[in-house]
Amino acid sequence: MASLEKNKIQIQLVRGGLLVLAGIGVFLRIPQVMPRIKTIESFSAAIWFIYICFYLLGILLIMGGARKIYENYRKLKSDEK
Repeated sequence: MASLEKNKIQIQLVRGGLLVLAGIGVFLRIPQVMPRIKTIESFSAAIWFIYICFYLLGILLIMGGARKIYENYRKLKSDEK
């Protein structure tokens, strides 16, 4: 049964890593996408709000992934002792 629990923790570590990578991807993609969004008339008035939303999304993804990695890594290390 301990092996099954260890596998779950390892899967959660991978999920956390993927969340962090997705957050980094959002930050790398913003400069490429924003010029195209600025050309849409209905979005041009609220461009600052769109910037805030994209950056907030990236921050939350990175923080959530880092938290998941941290908590599950602690569980993995405490189970080994």
